[in-house]
Amino acid sequence: MRIRAAIAVPAAVSAAAAALLLTAPQSQAAAGGEPPARCAEPALTVRAKAATGHPTVVRFSVTNRTARACVVDRVPTVTFGDLDGAALPVPEGGTGTYRLAAGGTAYAAVRTIGDPADPEARRADSVTVAASAAHWGRSFGPGELGTGRQVLVWEPVTTWWQPTAQAADRIIGLD
Repeated sequence: MRIRAAIAVPAAVSAAAAALLLTAPQSQAAAGGEPPARCAEPALTVRAKAATGHPTVVRFSVTNRTARACVVDRVPTVTFGDLDGAALPVPEGGTGTYRLAAGGTAYAAVRTIGDPADPEARRADSVTVAASAAHWGRSFGPGELGTGRQVLVWEPVTTWWQPTAQAADRIIGLD
């Protein structure tokens, strides 16, 4: 008896699910589909530049150069030269993905240091930005970024990917 009861319940559930799908409007029955695949690193263009008048804030973007939507990590991976660790996300958390439309661009920013006069400041000879932790990313030197001879770093924070550069600026504290 126990075996029959265990088989009968899943069969009843399956029949009910099938009935719901058959009576649901077509738009709901087929909603969703396949989620976009992860973006391949060669299909992306990453750019970075210090914010004018704010050499401790670096703005960056990632553009999907393909004809299909794809996803990157919700928070970019930002590292500094040979220093250990990466910038922490603001707000905290950030696991998940961010969808890049075909030809679409997302924006983020990193504050490398809160106070450039901080005696604990470290100096880096590059900033590397990756759209996903599994990517190598692209490295930018201080001259390319416009941050001076080096990049000052202490307790860096980065935004999540945003739909506009202005949204990333607001999160990092620029207006």
